[in-house]
Amino acid sequence: MKFRKALPPAIFFVLLIFSLPVSAQTLNEGTFKIGRTLGLIDQFYVDSVNLDQLTEKVIISLLKDLDPHSTYISAKDVKDMNEPLQGNFEGIGIQFNLLHDTIIVIEPISGGPSEKVGLRAGDRIVTINGEKVAGTGITTLGVRSKLMGPKGTTVVLDIVRKGEKGVLDFTIIRDKIPIYSLDAAYMLDKETGYVKLNKFAATTNKEFSDAITPLKKSGMKNIIIDLRSNGGGVMSAATDLANHFFADQKLLVYMSGRKMPRRDFESSGAGDLSASRVVILTDEGSASASEIFTGALQDWDRAVVMGRRSFGKGLVQNGFYLTDGSMIRLTIARYYTPTGRSIQSPYNEGYDKYMTNFYKRYTDGEMMSADSIHFPDSLKYTTLINKRTVYGGGGLMPDVFVPADTAFYSDYYRDLGRKAVFTSFILEYADKNRDKIKSAYTSFDDFNARFRFSDDDILAFIKKGEDAGVKYNEHQFKVSEQEILLALKALVAYNNWQSTEYFRIINRNDKLIEKALNLISDKDAYNRILGNK
Repeated sequence: MKFRKALPPAIFFVLLIFSLPVSAQTLNEGTFKIGRTLGLIDQFYVDSVNLDQLTEKVIISLLKDLDPHSTYISAKDVKDMNEPLQGNFEGIGIQFNLLHDTIIVIEPISGGPSEKVGLRAGDRIVTINGEKVAGTGITTLGVRSKLMGPKGTTVVLDIVRKGEKGVLDFTIIRDKIPIYSLDAAYMLDKETGYVKLNKFAATTNKEFSDAITPLKKSGMKNIIIDLRSNGGGVMSAATDLANHFFADQKLLVYMSGRKMPRRDFESSGAGDLSASRVVILTDEGSASASEIFTGALQDWDRAVVMGRRSFGKGLVQNGFYLTDGSMIRLTIARYYTPTGRSIQSPYNEGYDKYMTNFYKRYTDGEMMSADSIHFPDSLKYTTLINKRTVYGGGGLMPDVFVPADTAFYSDYYRDLGRKAVFTSFILEYADKNRDKIKSAYTSFDDFNARFRFSDDDILAFIKKGEDAGVKYNEHQFKVSEQEILLALKALVAYNNWQSTEYFRIINRNDKLIEKALNLISDKDAYNRILGNK
């Protein structure tokens, strides 16, 4: 106990690296070396040092040498990390953006406190709790810090609204605000539903269940689940989602580690979509819980996986809080798909090599051809029903490889996106034309069918690009024109409706969705890929 009291706080922080009671740790020679080294630096080093910062560097370096996914998270970042996975945060509930140094309400979140007091899309926030925020150079992070806060606390906003004289003041009581993991859910045709998930969170299964209920009423028999760029999240959310697709108990995933005995996770057997044909869309951004869900359905020949190879994260982390509220997310086990596959990409050559190997996918032709992907025979497995060949290591290989679509690509299009020209143009356009759009179109379907940008609108967009440093290139504009106008129209829809309407437009040119719909609609072709008789 004397030893503990003699240590500076930062050194004791290191000794608690796994956030276990000291009595339960093995304080070996290496552990004392770290504390002794930091103590010597603190007492004798020639220059003054920030010992807490130095300690963090030690921890970060130590974890980086273990594996790519064991990480240190500072106390101030822990809350931001947890909020998306918990499915909510506490605040006033608006989507906002900054336009010409002014905070503009894009949309009050449905059912949230701002909607309840009458905030509207297009409102401009000029003060927050009496502090001027218009024309002050406030950042998005600064706005968030002022609007977010504990449930039950009060925020007073002064608002300028088009058509209203003077300033309107609103008193808003903060509450829990949902963070949605489901971006879109709609019918692609009379029998096929489409659902896009951006993460796996505590609320994902409920969001999914709520979303497919009206789709079933609309006649949905089959479903396409889009997990592209879904980096994962909560493992239980992946297994809960998988429950929908099995009518009996099936092994979905199991975990095992040096200090963790094997633990199996099985389906409940209450699958309400167990008779549906299923296609799952993946790419190099589909990771972790996305791969758990996809691997379970692929191993049981329950879904056709289409797209590109997934990321390849097969390690399980647990969060251990440290004395100052910071956290270590330490890898404690590997997870395995039902066939026994670990899909973790190799990391034995270190973190830098691990990331280099991932980025080689973009330079070695993998985005365009499956022929560049080579799995050794040692990683070959067979599915559990139809004995199809699948592979472990380095991500999940889709059953149907579909290359990246570059038909509309140009450097001009890329630079417009890189300079945020799409967003800045649409913020101004939507703000100027919000009332006109609402009066001109009776519904989203009406907007979707009839809306077109005028020639003057297009010229204004091109000028917006020029002002941002993107030189107009007529040839490249023509190559990308259809995609540019589609993206702009989708953003207008997002500013006036919801994210589902955005995806209903932006997905129109998506070749992977088109191929998935063609496949899922052809029962014989679908069954041939899965090996069903």
